[in-house]
Amino acid sequence: MVSLVPDPPSGEWHAPGTGASARLEALSAGLEGVLDGLGELSLTGLSDDQVAGLVHQLTAATGRLTHALARTVADADRRALHHQSGHRSAAAWYADTTRVTLREARRLLKFGLELGYDANTPIADALAAGRIRADQAAVVLRAVDALPDTIDDSVREQARDRLLADAAHFDADALGRLGKGILDIVAPEVGESHEQRVLEREAAAAAQTASLTMYDDGHGRTHGTFVIPAHQGAMLRQAIHAIANPKRHDHDDLKDPQTGDWRSVPERHGQAFGELIEHYPTDRLPESGGVNAQIVITMTLDTLLSGIGTATLDNGDHIDAGTARRLACEAGIIPAVLGGPSEVLDLGRTRRYHTKAQRIALGLRDRGCTARGCTIPPSGCHAHHDRQWARDHGHTNIHDCRLYCPHHHRRAHDPTYQTVIHADNTVTFHRRR
Repeated sequence: MVSLVPDPPSGEWHAPGTGASARLEALSAGLEGVLDGLGELSLTGLSDDQVAGLVHQLTAATGRLTHALARTVADADRRALHHQSGHRSAAAWYADTTRVTLREARRLLKFGLELGYDANTPIADALAAGRIRADQAAVVLRAVDALPDTIDDSVREQARDRLLADAAHFDADALGRLGKGILDIVAPEVGESHEQRVLEREAAAAAQTASLTMYDDGHGRTHGTFVIPAHQGAMLRQAIHAIANPKRHDHDDLKDPQTGDWRSVPERHGQAFGELIEHYPTDRLPESGGVNAQIVITMTLDTLLSGIGTATLDNGDHIDAGTARRLACEAGIIPAVLGGPSEVLDLGRTRRYHTKAQRIALGLRDRGCTARGCTIPPSGCHAHHDRQWARDHGHTNIHDCRLYCPHHHRRAHDPTYQTVIHADNTVTFHRRR
């Protein structure tokens, strides 16, 4: 149960106590009643003006609820509630206990922490009052944070207030574009020289700001964004153009098989990018987590031979058997064929550390860190003996071992935590009383 509760209309927040608890119960009951009423509301009986008005009210209410949620999650982080359950962070705790994605949990926690800074109080107040939207608030926060440290606080406040005023007329995308040139508006004498310094810093620090983010959408596709230095971008662009060159493909490759239309340039570039990944020589990649950076595909022997059925990637995703067979022939993958010959996976007490074959088998079974709610993949995990090899004479085999990320591996050896292994092979940690 959260411990900080708003007391309209003053916006003050009470410390935990009997009064705050009673207020929370009343607010929770009222919120449930409002949401139930909205869910049961018949829209067919409303006029066009009423539907339009409801859209605006609910949009503002969504931002206000996001503000309340973000600052409450930030308070959970300040209280370190995740330590009670052994989670690696407040974001991991929030994601695990509410079933939101870890990506969304991290974003919301960061948002709540930023709104809590004194300098950002006007932004938080505007969001809490429903005057701006959550994405607009995030844009203003980024724009103000990007201003140079050398400017006066008064100029920073002018930039913030100008963007908050502009939020009444522009959406988050337009507001972001305005934010990049806000100094030209509030402090023209600073803006021009600031732009020059920004360009110099960008050129000098390009390699250190590189980033890559990827996520699966649950429908067989991976989305991502990346930032790399301009020269590397030019090299990648040239490689993609070379692979996508129409001269390398026949007409069938260049057309959509469903419509017969010519594929667009982004589609052909996307296919070229996939071809670049599949054909990169894996023997030039470093080891990760004790094994080469290769994909492991699990399938039955019948599936491999017939090409009928499905196969499983080492992250748990499924692909069709035809794709699995093609990759087994062309790409740097390891087919783990069930029912076929394999390496010895039980070494007893003959050695302490796991072999590459054992690490691959653990990755296939555990899919990553076995701590409940943790999303670290096999490549980022350690192999852990459930019975310690040295102290408890544990065996180096698959049955008595599991994967832990470094954080939860330390938890497993921390005597202040009790480890509970569940029937589904996941693990939870509880601080000993």
